[in-house]
Amino acid sequence: MSRAWPWFAGAAAIVAADQLTKAIILARFAPGERLEVTGFFNLVLAFNKGAAFSLLAQAPGWQTPVLVAIALAAAAILSALIVRNLHKRLLCTGLALVLGGALGNLVDRLRLGHVVDFIDLHAAGWHWPAFNVADSGITVGAAILILEGFLGHEGRARAAS
Repeated sequence: MSRAWPWFAGAAAIVAADQLTKAIILARFAPGERLEVTGFFNLVLAFNKGAAFSLLAQAPGWQTPVLVAIALAAAAILSALIVRNLHKRLLCTGLALVLGGALGNLVDRLRLGHVVDFIDLHAAGWHWPAFNVADSGITVGAAILILEGFLGHEGRARAAS
């Protein structure tokens, strides 16, 4: 277990960065307020009661406990996978990023009943749904896990031949 601490520290760093940035935005912005930073990037305060891309956001409230339960289960599974795969650095990197992101948004759901989003990317009139540092950790972590799956599969195929 002692060799797992760097991965859990990385996940904790994602949670800390996520919560710090959200605290700054909550202190400086009113809901819906927008600050143009560049021609493609705004800061905005948005609340999301749903899952990714505001899926289930309009549900009457049952989604919060369900999403909390899913996040807790995911955190347990991700933690177990990290501990069992310490020799796979790329896999553990992806798992730690997803874990940190899941926990960052879980903190919001438990504290506020919704997730705080504030990064607004846009181009040519099209806006990506607002997101946060935790969402970025989940997305980058998932991309790393997909990459690791391809690289790991290719390595196993070569070893079998």
